[in-house]
Amino acid sequence: MELAGIKYTKDAARRKRYLRIDLDMHEENEALQDFLDLLEIEAAKKEKGEYVTLEEFMKKEYRRRGLKDDAI
Repeated sequence: MELAGIKYTKDAARRKRYLRIDLDMHEENEALQDFLDLLEIEAAKKEKGEYVTLEEFMKKEYRRRGLKDDAI
């Protein structure tokens, strides 16, 4: 099935391997943006080796500032 603005590219073994997305056509798609954000997060985790969730960060920051973190 072909989707407008989205193309699959095959590798040497003729397997679907790459996905080309026309960002002019799909740039406003929230699901696509969420997916791309997750890919960036995964790449950052691999680069830095450590990842802290927003919730963990907020709790540490609240404690550092002497605030109660039970609202998080």
